[in-house]
Amino acid sequence: MEWLIHSAVLAFIVVTPWKIVGWTGSAVFSIRFFLQWIASERAKKSIIPIGFWECSLLGSLLALSYFAFYRRDSVGVIMTLMPLPLYIRNLYLKWKEVLSGKRQPASGTAPANPEIVTR
Repeated sequence: MEWLIHSAVLAFIVVTPWKIVGWTGSAVFSIRFFLQWIASERAKKSIIPIGFWECSLLGSLLALSYFAFYRRDSVGVIMTLMPLPLYIRNLYLKWKEVLSGKRQPASGTAPANPEIVTR
Protein backbone atom coordinates (compact mmCIF):
# COMPACT_ATOMS: atom_id res chain seq x y z
CA MET A 1 0.00 0.00 0.00
CA GLU A 2 3.03 2.28 0.04
CA TRP A 3 2.42 3.22 -3.61
CA LEU A 4 -0.74 5.04 -2.47
CA ILE A 5 1.35 7.56 -0.54
CA HIS A 6 3.56 8.81 -3.39
CA SER A 7 2.61 12.08 -5.02
CA ALA A 8 3.52 14.26 -7.96
CA VAL A 9 2.92 17.90 -8.81
CA LEU A 10 1.07 18.61 -12.04
CA ALA A 11 0.11 22.21 -12.90
CA PHE A 12 0.55 23.22 -9.24
CA ILE A 13 -1.82 20.47 -8.08
CA VAL A 14 -0.50 17.72 -5.85
CA VAL A 15 -1.50 14.45 -7.51
CA THR A 16 -1.69 11.27 -5.45
CA PRO A 17 -3.25 7.92 -6.31
CA TRP A 18 -5.97 8.58 -3.73
CA LYS A 19 -6.78 11.93 -5.35
CA ILE A 20 -7.13 10.12 -8.67
CA VAL A 21 -9.62 7.77 -6.96
CA GLY A 22 -11.49 10.80 -5.61
CA TRP A 23 -11.50 12.62 -8.96
CA THR A 24 -12.65 9.45 -10.73
CA GLY A 25 -15.49 9.07 -8.26
CA SER A 26 -16.51 12.67 -8.82
CA ALA A 27 -16.35 12.26 -12.60
CA VAL A 28 -18.41 9.05 -12.60
CA PHE A 29 -20.93 10.66 -10.26
CA SER A 30 -21.23 13.64 -12.65
CA ILE A 31 -21.67 11.45 -15.74
CA ARG A 32 -24.99 10.25 -14.35
CA PHE A 33 -26.59 13.60 -15.13
CA PHE A 34 -25.56 13.35 -18.78
CA LEU A 35 -26.99 9.82 -18.94
CA GLN A 36 -30.28 11.07 -17.50
CA TRP A 37 -30.38 14.00 -19.92
CA ILE A 38 -29.69 11.80 -22.98
CA ALA A 39 -32.25 9.18 -21.91
CA SER A 40 -34.88 11.87 -21.31
CA GLU A 41 -34.20 13.48 -24.69
CA ARG A 42 -34.58 10.14 -26.44
CA ALA A 43 -37.82 9.33 -24.61
CA LYS A 44 -39.14 12.91 -24.96
CA LYS A 45 -39.99 12.86 -21.23
CA SER A 46 -38.12 12.98 -17.96
CA ILE A 47 -36.87 9.54 -16.96
CA ILE A 48 -34.11 8.07 -14.84
CA PRO A 49 -32.23 5.23 -16.58
CA ILE A 50 -30.43 2.35 -14.87
CA GLY A 51 -27.06 3.93 -15.74
CA PHE A 52 -27.96 6.91 -13.54
CA TRP A 53 -28.18 4.64 -10.48
CA GLU A 54 -25.11 2.64 -11.52
CA CYS A 55 -23.03 5.83 -11.81
CA SER A 56 -24.46 7.07 -8.51
CA LEU A 57 -23.39 3.87 -6.75
CA LEU A 58 -19.93 3.58 -8.35
CA GLY A 59 -19.15 7.29 -7.97
CA SER A 60 -20.21 7.26 -4.33
CA LEU A 61 -18.16 4.14 -3.56
CA LEU A 62 -15.05 5.70 -5.11
CA ALA A 63 -15.61 9.00 -3.29
CA LEU A 64 -16.32 7.10 -0.05
CA SER A 65 -13.01 5.24 -0.31
CA TYR A 66 -11.21 8.56 -0.93
CA PHE A 67 -12.82 10.24 2.10
CA ALA A 68 -12.52 7.19 4.37
CA PHE A 69 -8.99 5.99 3.61
CA TYR A 70 -7.08 9.02 2.34
CA ARG A 71 -8.71 12.11 3.78
CA ARG A 72 -10.17 10.45 6.89
CA ASP A 73 -12.91 13.05 6.66
CA SER A 74 -16.06 12.14 8.59
CA VAL A 75 -18.14 14.73 6.75
CA GLY A 76 -17.18 13.27 3.36
CA VAL A 77 -17.76 9.72 4.63
CA ILE A 78 -21.24 10.52 5.92
CA MET A 79 -22.09 12.57 2.82
CA THR A 80 -21.25 9.68 0.48
CA LEU A 81 -22.38 6.83 2.74
CA MET A 82 -25.92 8.01 3.54
CA PRO A 83 -27.43 7.81 0.01
CA LEU A 84 -25.88 4.38 -0.79
CA PRO A 85 -28.96 2.42 0.39
CA LEU A 86 -31.12 4.56 -1.92
CA TYR A 87 -28.89 3.81 -4.92
CA ILE A 88 -28.79 0.10 -4.13
CA ARG A 89 -32.58 -0.08 -3.65
CA ASN A 90 -33.27 1.74 -6.92
CA LEU A 91 -30.84 -0.48 -8.80
CA TYR A 92 -32.54 -3.55 -7.30
CA LEU A 93 -35.98 -2.29 -8.37
CA LYS A 94 -34.80 -1.41 -11.90
CA TRP A 95 -33.02 -4.73 -12.46
CA LYS A 96 -35.99 -6.62 -11.01
CA GLU A 97 -38.18 -4.83 -13.56
CA VAL A 98 -35.77 -5.61 -16.39
CA LEU A 99 -35.54 -9.28 -15.47
CA SER A 100 -39.32 -9.67 -15.10
CA GLY A 101 -39.75 -8.06 -18.54
CA LYS A 102 -37.37 -10.56 -20.12
CA ARG A 103 -39.35 -13.50 -18.73
CA GLN A 104 -42.54 -12.42 -20.48
CA PRO A 105 -43.21 -14.05 -23.86
CA ALA A 106 -42.13 -12.00 -26.85
CA SER A 107 -45.17 -10.59 -28.59
CA GLY A 108 -43.35 -8.38 -31.09
CA THR A 109 -44.57 -5.21 -29.39
CA ALA A 110 -42.54 -2.41 -27.90
CA PRO A 111 -41.48 -2.75 -24.26
CA ALA A 112 -44.02 -1.52 -21.72
CA ASN A 113 -41.44 0.71 -20.10
CA PRO A 114 -39.02 2.25 -22.67
CA GLU A 115 -36.92 3.93 -19.96
CA ILE A 116 -35.52 0.55 -18.92
CA VAL A 117 -34.24 -0.10 -22.41
CA THR A 118 -32.27 3.18 -22.50
CA ARG A 119 -29.14 3.04 -20.42
